[in-house]
Amino acid sequence: MRSLLAVAEHGVVTDASRILGVSQSALSRRMAQLEELFGTPLLARSPRGVTLTPIGELVAREGATLVQRFDRLKAEVRANLRLDLGVVRVGGGASAVGFLLPPAIAAFQQRFPGVVFHLKEAGSRDIEAAVVNEELELGIITLPARAHGLRVTPLCNDRIVLVAGKGHPLLARRRVSARHLQGQALVGFEGGSAIRQLIDGALRAVNVDMNVVMELRSVAAILKMVETTKSLGFVSELAVLAEVPKARASVRVLPVSGLEIQRDLALVSHGARSLSPAAEKFAELIIERAGSAHG
Repeated sequence: MRSLLAVAEHGVVTDASRILGVSQSALSRRMAQLEELFGTPLLARSPRGVTLTPIGELVAREGATLVQRFDRLKAEVRANLRLDLGVVRVGGGASAVGFLLPPAIAAFQQRFPGVVFHLKEAGSRDIEAAVVNEELELGIITLPARAHGLRVTPLCNDRIVLVAGKGHPLLARRRVSARHLQGQALVGFEGGSAIRQLIDGALRAVNVDMNVVMELRSVAAILKMVETTKSLGFVSELAVLAEVPKARASVRVLPVSGLEIQRDLALVSHGARSLSPAAEKFAELIIERAGSAHG
């Protein structure tokens, strides 16, 4: 198509072949192949040169648009490979989206400001489903993974700690054991979420039954409710490191002897699909940062 446009512009095969950097015979073969493809002459030849036939004008007009689109596509592909452009679709739970991903995204966009991020906050099982259904390329979940067909890369271990608002009676005790939590009001994560199941299982293991007074998804909302309602709450240590120091006067971590809750976080992607260049690079960054933090 580029050859046809060059011939149409210059009107002489000799000039067109020189511009294209091919021999006259090679250019003539290209024109013959194009005419064979369309089943009709595209060029009218005369001693003074060549001109387009009416069908040739139609092909050249539409062909110019195709060439422009192809050039734009090629440029966009190259920009994506250089990470000048790109989209990363990633998701995770409240702790991941609220505290783990933001600093990683900020560091990534400092290096690749043209890359756009689409974030989804949901429970681990919903994130797994979104990755399997190719709504997301990457997800951060609590292990073990339940969905089939995922590529799973362990990231880090995250402790789940108990927090209490200023003035809570348990903060006055020198030592708090699991039995002191019996019947205490608890602001919990949504029922059925992976982290909630982990917390409930740990409490059952020590024969403690707490009084869940509300269920929330947002870590920030749980911390605020702990502060204002004088209830207790279990949150990720990731959130504690990021948020509790800012509100040290109103919310404190409450160590509980005999109760240790931990979870393993992992990065998941579709096992049968390759990642986009931007998502692949971001996955490398997430894994590297997790390894550095663990070290």
